[in-house]
Amino acid sequence: MTTHALPEALHQDDINTAIAAAQARAAGSSPHHPLRDFPPYRSSALRHPKQQPIPLRDPEAVELTGPAFGVTDVTALDRDLTRRHPAEPLGERITVTGRVLDRQGRAVRGQLVEIWQANASGRYAHQLDQHPAPLDPNFTGFGRCLTDQEGRYTFTTIKPGAYPWRNHVNAWRPAHIHFSLFGEAFTQRLVTQMYFPGDPLFRYDPVLQAVTEQSARERLVAAYDHDLSAPEWSLGYRWDIVLDGPAATWCEEGRD
Repeated sequence: MTTHALPEALHQDDINTAIAAAQARAAGSSPHHPLRDFPPYRSSALRHPKQQPIPLRDPEAVELTGPAFGVTDVTALDRDLTRRHPAEPLGERITVTGRVLDRQGRAVRGQLVEIWQANASGRYAHQLDQHPAPLDPNFTGFGRCLTDQEGRYTFTTIKPGAYPWRNHVNAWRPAHIHFSLFGEAFTQRLVTQMYFPGDPLFRYDPVLQAVTEQSARERLVAAYDHDLSAPEWSLGYRWDIVLDGPAATWCEEGRD
């Protein structure tokens, strides 16, 4: 897709028109991943890779400088984002669980799963996030765990809020949690996002709409699971991650 310069004062109607045009061009192609250069997602034009990948002469040498992780490095506290500080964080406590599967539906065991997210007010605990929503001193918004023998991961956290992101006038991101999955090495990393059911911002979000196939977008949305909800404690959401094949979970493939 050729990228064209977009006007600075772009409004939601302009973005909607651009999304519809891009999805119409992609109709029937069924790409495994969305195009990295997606004009309605404006910053993708500036930061997507433009050069061919460079082959690694010695892939094993790359791993010598990567991080080491395993069962001794990840504790039970790492998966509970509500227990990191002296007091409880503000917001709706949730449990998020699911399985990491290969294209045959087999469990992917012992994989490092990391998450990061905004707080209940829609603000990240990061110096680059300066929009006027309150920070929560009892929530820093990141966690990690290893998948068990059934490929299952589980996190306890707070449901994140929507936030503005300046892609265009009145641009807001739907509530979401970022997921990172490592394979057997640091270079085997996939990054994606999990969304919450029924969010009214889905249709306006060019990041989600960059996934041009409707069924693939739907696979990025968690399902509310009442049996997973804990009485007087948390609401439950279930979201499986499929690493390959026709039912694969969309991954960002080089996006930040």
